[in-house]
Amino acid sequence: METKVLKISGMSCQHCKMAVTNALKGVAGVESVEVDLSEGKATVRFDPAVATDEAMRAAVEEAGYEVVGG
Repeated sequence: METKVLKISGMSCQHCKMAVTNALKGVAGVESVEVDLSEGKATVRFDPAVATDEAMRAAVEEAGYEVVGG
């Protein structure tokens, strides 16, 4: 398992936090997600053989947010 921190813009409330959490948890290979609203980041623990950076980025963007780093 690997851990990656994604910097995400556009999150401002608990709904945003849940939307990003659920989007990332929906990516195959993602084991856990912790979203820090005040820091604008998501810490993702995942299996790199299954989950890709592109898949995680796409899931966040599909939920309506933007990955700006990570």
